[in-house]
Amino acid sequence: MADTIIHLLLALLMPPLLLGVIGKTKAAFAGRVGAPYLQPYFDLARLFRKGSVFSPTTTWIFRAGPVVTLAATAAAALMIPFGNHPAPISFAGDAVLFAYLFALGRFFTTLAALDTGSSFEGMGAAREVTFSCLAEPTLFFALVTLARLTGSLSLTGMLTGLPAAVWLGAGASMILLLCGMFIVLLSENCRIPFDDPNTHLELTMIHEVMVLDHSGPAFGLILYGAALKLFVLGAFFVDIALPFGASNPALEWPLFVFSMLVLAILIGMVESVMARLRLVRIPQLLVAATVLTAFSMLLILR
Repeated sequence: MADTIIHLLLALLMPPLLLGVIGKTKAAFAGRVGAPYLQPYFDLARLFRKGSVFSPTTTWIFRAGPVVTLAATAAAALMIPFGNHPAPISFAGDAVLFAYLFALGRFFTTLAALDTGSSFEGMGAAREVTFSCLAEPTLFFALVTLARLTGSLSLTGMLTGLPAAVWLGAGASMILLLCGMFIVLLSENCRIPFDDPNTHLELTMIHEVMVLDHSGPAFGLILYGAALKLFVLGAFFVDIALPFGASNPALEWPLFVFSMLVLAILIGMVESVMARLRLVRIPQLLVAATVLTAFSMLLILR
């Protein structure tokens, strides 16, 4: 019971902190002081105090988009184990539901963008769907590889039952898998080099262009949902990269939190030293991620 409460508290409270750490890291690389670590929390509080403005040309789909997307991401957060602690919801085959909950959220986000009738937002929706189709095989190759290594079909079994012996016996396969998943982590969360969440008026935008018409609490739900998605996929990556726990179970939660903060710093470093890719290069990088995870699976099938 205590593990479930801590799991829920981390999923509710920690996601915006990752954005604050990423922003602070990028500011440090640029020689600036940067915004406070808690700035994303202040931004969300400011948005939830405002009123919403809806165009009379939109329908209920536009209003439902942020709510359904956040609900789907929150459901996925209940299926991913944090560190060596089991997830609150776990059953055989939950990995497939985990993947398609994100697809459901993306489906409603693109529907809401198309519902505005704006050709600009339609362009972003088309890009989002196209690139997600290229990223999805990477996630499934990774899930098949983990299922093969652990003999489990649930995320809790795959990620908490991943002993260090797996890394010793299939280290090359795990490194390829991690490289592919890190690329997907950046792509699915619209981070540099795929997209820049801080830009709003450039023709190279992908995700951000789809939410330009949202305001107030609806836009706050979108920003919080994006932070939660980064947190959930980051936990998936950390569980694979660090398949060991502390000698004292009470220290496993702080170890997980520390690992997530290190991951946020790593993302900030990548965004500081890389530029955004040209759109024609993005499919090539996503296909490369799929090839990496496909080779990872082939190595363990020898």
